[in-house]
Amino acid sequence: MSQQRIKELVDELNYHNHRYYVLDDPEISDAEYDRRMRELVALENTYPEFILPESPTQRVGGRRSDVFEPVTHALHMLSLDNALNEDEIVEFDARTRRTLGNSKPLEYVCEPKLDGLAVELVYANGFLTVASTRGDGITGENVTQNIRTIKSVPIKLLSAKGGVPERLDVRGEVILGYKEFAKLNQEREENGEPTFANPRNAAAGSLRQLDSAITASRPLDIYCYGIGQFSGINLTSQWDVLQSLRAFGLKTNPLADKVVGIEQVKTYHQEMLERRETLSYDIDGIVVKVNSLSLQQQLGSKTKSPRWAIAYKFPARQETTQVLDIIAQVGRTGTLTPVARMRSVNVSGVDVSRATLHNQDEIDRKDVRIGDWVVVQRAGDVIPEIVKVIFSKRTGREKKYTLPATCPVCGSETIRLAGEAAQRCINLACPAQVKERIYHFASKGAMDIDGLGTRLVDQLVETGLVKDVADIYDLTLEQLAGLDRMAHKSAENVLNAINKSKKQTLDRFLFALGIRFVGEHVARVLIRAFKNLDRLASASKEDLMAVHEIGPQVAESVVDFFASDENRHVLQRLKQRGVEMKPIEEKGTSKILENKTLVFTGTLQTLSRKEAQTITEERGGHAASSVSKNTDYIVVGENAGSKATKATELGITKLTETEFRKMIGLD
Repeated sequence: MSQQRIKELVDELNYHNHRYYVLDDPEISDAEYDRRMRELVALENTYPEFILPESPTQRVGGRRSDVFEPVTHALHMLSLDNALNEDEIVEFDARTRRTLGNSKPLEYVCEPKLDGLAVELVYANGFLTVASTRGDGITGENVTQNIRTIKSVPIKLLSAKGGVPERLDVRGEVILGYKEFAKLNQEREENGEPTFANPRNAAAGSLRQLDSAITASRPLDIYCYGIGQFSGINLTSQWDVLQSLRAFGLKTNPLADKVVGIEQVKTYHQEMLERRETLSYDIDGIVVKVNSLSLQQQLGSKTKSPRWAIAYKFPARQETTQVLDIIAQVGRTGTLTPVARMRSVNVSGVDVSRATLHNQDEIDRKDVRIGDWVVVQRAGDVIPEIVKVIFSKRTGREKKYTLPATCPVCGSETIRLAGEAAQRCINLACPAQVKERIYHFASKGAMDIDGLGTRLVDQLVETGLVKDVADIYDLTLEQLAGLDRMAHKSAENVLNAINKSKKQTLDRFLFALGIRFVGEHVARVLIRAFKNLDRLASASKEDLMAVHEIGPQVAESVVDFFASDENRHVLQRLKQRGVEMKPIEEKGTSKILENKTLVFTGTLQTLSRKEAQTITEERGGHAASSVSKNTDYIVVGENAGSKATKATELGITKLTETEFRKMIGLD
């Protein structure tokens, strides 16, 4: 039985290795692959007599493709063992110290674990001579011409103190950032080409192009993290390695840190987990390495992995599950969104049983059917989504899904306007839309009515107490206290929050109205331009488009909203109930940043990123998300990344956080 299971696992893992490393088209999530690999390792440890020569545990990774010329690595590019939880990373530390006979805390170097494609760059006397993929760890593929197209890869090393080494084999990870990935997929979709499942696949597919011109058109990046064979340079630690690589002009990750002891390793892991969603690229854990190179040599390596390093993984963000049903949900603008109901699966520490399918075009493009097995992912607070269908698991019993022609809530007809992907319910009195509009109106970034959550809103609409947002301000203590699970004190708190919300700033009020395409930032732009709601309500499309950042789509949506008699009636009723719309608080500040564009990068110590951007706009400036030749200042916090580098290249004025605060009068 055990022998048969080992053979089954070997066959399955080799199949998935081929799809991942050779075809760049995986069918299962990393988490599922890890579970099967761990089961195989456990069985082989128990029954070593059944180990097969083709087992993936007997080699480093996938096979080399025959498309590219082979390159043999001077030193094997080993993969890393994984620690999937705190107990396993603690055991790694204890095992390492036992092997070394060291009872004191060890010094480690921790770095983000990038989810990209591992490569080796060989420099001879400072010049890049050959670049290759990791391949199976022994032999990789020659991708020199493609690597040369990556702007962050130096063709010639900078001469550091002592010159350049005679030979330096650099190990790094080629990646594609989130924004670049989204843009690439959008372009491929527009051209009728298949999209990539994730940034890692996109980076691998881009680097392994036979035509280097295609690679050059893709904005690939690289972070270097280690070395193989080297000569002509003196290095004693992993930290020395990173500093030397940086001195030679190679890009290393600024988030790398030197720590002492396992507790500091755990702290670093938690910090990176919290920062994960703020990064512009994907990481799936951290890499922990013994800092001393002499201790690394003393610890040595196993067949496929070093004993002195380990990957401490984050909870998986992708998992495999089955679609049980597809239903349509109705949003506050009447948009019907198809949602997949799935077998519950834990993704990033959260149990997920529903995932958005966006619209009918997306269902058709991915060919998602009821009964399909799929890969689902979750990133931060984003609604889980289906990444891809595992077509090899289809049985023929799966059912296609089409959005209904009538609203599933109110039964009214649904329409799809020309040029739009969305299908909508056009009944303004649809209960689903009423609820969603009230949820939005009361939300934190809008009127901020604490306690008016989804459960309470559902009751208010279903009992007929609230039919539109103006009805909120007619609610009485008795009505609220009479609702299910609403104690007298809770009802008082909600009523106080409702009364407090009557004095809200005009930009937040405008955002709360839920006008299509008018988010928090656009609301501030409009109110600063028109000063009050009456002027905005009477503005023409041309008046609106004359405002910087307001395009035809936003302008048309605003005009249509205020042209509605129903909407004007609700606004009048809100005013009658004492909702005062205060102008934006300018706090007596000057317009010192008038017509200036600022970019913020890194971690600020006294302000959040959002606070800094809001302050910039209050002082007449524009807070941009990316650096360009039109940027006037870049405010650089701790652990600044590529934006700071680009700003230096463009000659843009850099400000520290202290200098920024002094400029705008905060200090």
